[in-house]
Amino acid sequence: MPEILPEDKPRIRLRRPVDYLAWALAAGIIAALAYTLVTNENYRWPVVLKYFTAQSIIHGIWITLLLTMISMVLGILLGLVLAVMRASSQLPVSGLARLYITFFRGTPVLVQLVFWFNIAALYPRLSIGVPFTDISMPVDVNELLSPLTAALIGLTLNQAAYMAEIIRGGFAAVGRGQLEAAESLGMHGFDKLRTVILPQTLPSIIPPTGNQFIGMLKETSLVSVLGVADLLQSAQAIYARTYETVPLLIVASLWYLIMTLALSVPQSMIERRFSRSSRSVKSSRTISGGERPRTVEIAPKESLL
Repeated sequence: MPEILPEDKPRIRLRRPVDYLAWALAAGIIAALAYTLVTNENYRWPVVLKYFTAQSIIHGIWITLLLTMISMVLGILLGLVLAVMRASSQLPVSGLARLYITFFRGTPVLVQLVFWFNIAALYPRLSIGVPFTDISMPVDVNELLSPLTAALIGLTLNQAAYMAEIIRGGFAAVGRGQLEAAESLGMHGFDKLRTVILPQTLPSIIPPTGNQFIGMLKETSLVSVLGVADLLQSAQAIYARTYETVPLLIVASLWYLIMTLALSVPQSMIERRFSRSSRSVKSSRTISGGERPRTVEIAPKESLL
């Protein structure tokens, strides 16, 4: 029978008085919150239940999700272009990307949204045409730029600046030797980006991108100042008519919380799928000859293809 070494014995952590105190304090806080939520009539839970599934609230949820999805997809694509420009060896190209990122990261999102909503004050009419010809088409910016369009432009351009920095950080995780090996195999430009760089940057890009996605969901509430009928604006429209401010704000908060939790589940699954730590394969091998069992961790080899 193999001898049980001291480090193989299960370790039992004894409870300390501070542990019981922490549990009692946490339970007391939760009980106090639950008590005030149930007994305080000013929350007006019947009103919350009445408007929780109202048609205008559901419509606002769809607008919020639409803004989130479109802004994130376009922001990721534009952020990828900016990250490639930022890493370019051409100074004018990288300088333009730096200027873009600095501007959109250095100004508040709300200011950008209001600016794009009022861009017609600077350019009331635009002309789209073929250079050096008489072919042109005038565009009325007031008619073209609706509140929803201004919201999409503002959110997308702002998100692209942050995604560019996230993707650039992922590029920095790829070693110089990997790039030299790809070039030695005849890969250049887009082939090197698609085959070598992007697959190795995903583990470091996906977690912050998921956080940005959830942040964008809550950031869409700012478009209510433009009159876009998102979730918050729909709730505001109702309590402006009924003067039931707190119950409608609770409705909006609960729906934001539900959507955030719903997005957190696939985010966690995708992070586990692409995380570097989860790609290691653990195999337990029992060593014969009376030695104690041990776990051997085998990490996969990096591949260019």
